[in-house]
Amino acid sequence: MLIGNVGKEPEIRYMDQGVCVASVLLATTERGYKLQSGAEVPDRTEWHNVVLWRGLAETVEKYVHKGDKLYIEGKIHTRSYDDRNGVKRYVTEIWADAMEMLTPKSVAQPQPQPSQAPTSAAQPNEAPF
Repeated sequence: MLIGNVGKEPEIRYMDQGVCVASVLLATTERGYKLQSGAEVPDRTEWHNVVLWRGLAETVEKYVHKGDKLYIEGKIHTRSYDDRNGVKRYVTEIWADAMEMLTPKSVAQPQPQPSQAPTSAAQPNEAPF
């Protein structure tokens, strides 16, 4: 279980047969504190690669943006690959089973500017019919 902030715009791709996959970079922060000796321990931020599939990925594609706060439940997956130089690299990812968006809608969706009048509203001097 992780609660964190999206560090950059999610990457969306579609696999064979239209399966949607989203990759999200999630930052979690452990707050710093002061020791009894007076020494301060600074905040510590960890970055997590989160992979979401199918319906969750489609939700991410539509609604999740950089800076949003997310709650993620999932499993840790580690995989390896050989890079261009033949060096074996390891990647640890969180494969999400559940996600909840924690950013309030008023923050997540910008409201129209006051200068923009709704198109269906009648003008003050016009008859309502």
